[in-house]
Amino acid sequence: MQIILPFTLASFIFASSLLPVITTTNQDAVLNEVPSYAKWGRLAMANVKAKYPNAQIIDYLHIGRDTGASSSTEKFKLWLRENNREFGVFVDIEFENETEQVIQINYRETTR
Repeated sequence: MQIILPFTLASFIFASSLLPVITTTNQDAVLNEVPSYAKWGRLAMANVKAKYPNAQIIDYLHIGRDTGASSSTEKFKLWLRENNREFGVFVDIEFENETEQVIQINYRETTR
């Protein structure tokens, strides 16, 4: 029994020491992935910044994508602060599926 306990404890310690390596590697892979909507998110932020030049973008949310037969729409919500006012702006970017050329960008302010 004395021989089994140190072996089991040693095995546990060895296996536990590998977990941070495995976890760190997986986290690095996830952090290095660029989401498919990143291009559209940058465009949304740039256009909102141009539309509201005195506001700071303080939060960003990708809502999702509506995919159609010939065009798709990426949807975002940006939270802005301008002076003492905070408000949201929904941004919908419609683009052609095949060429990814922007068809239109719609903005809608919200208090929530």
